Amino acid sequence: MSSLSKAFSTFKTTLYKNYGENPGKMLVHTGVLGWILSSLAQVSAVVFNDKISPEQKSFLIPQEIADAAINILSFYVITTSMKGLASKLVSCGKLTTKPIRDFLQKNGIKGKKYIGNANFNIEKDLPNFEDIKSEYKPFKNGVDVVASTIGSIISCNIVTPILRNMYASKKQKQAIAKMNNFSPKISAPKGISISDYQKLASVKFSNNSATMKI
Repeated sequence: MSSLSKAFSTFKTTLYKNYGENPGKMLVHTGVLGWILSSLAQVSAVVFNDKISPEQKSFLIPQEIADAAINILSFYVITTSMKGLASKLVSCGKLTTKPIRDFLQKNGIKGKKYIGNANFNIEKDLPNFEDIKSEYKPFKNGVDVVASTIGSIISCNIVTPILRNMYASKKQKQAIAKMNNFSPKISAPKGISISDYQKLASVKFSNNSATMKI
């Protein structure tokens, strides 16, 4: 029991260390984990479904895996990018609150040399950052969460469906092209040419048609 309690305590410490001051990061990672688990469930449903034939599975399984890859990559890339952009806007002072702005001006941090400059970072470049940390950290975390949420909405409702439709359309065109290129070969019996075989078949068919008339 003590080992279980110790393990849970370690888990909480690790969780807080990695996500305690970065809830936006936790939102991204839990979202990716959710997509992974959902995709595994979808693929498993196809693999272990006895009502689906092996031929259908050979098509459906790669399709589900491709959809999963699109879902996961789209979510991670867009959400992480949105979060990173928002975080950078806050750290360089481009996106801020009045108390933070007043603090920067009081310390001579103003103008394009600092505000909005990608090389400037409030957390790292201000020696007295601790004086504004209580105002800065909650604001930055809130912006990260909002940006991550917007990124997930854009990914799940706009980008991912478009990418999946593009992929499905491409695969459909490939399947149609493959079917159109398929032409069964007709081989004539030994001893006659293919043209003679076709003429004999035509005559036989016309004779059979005549006998069926009343």
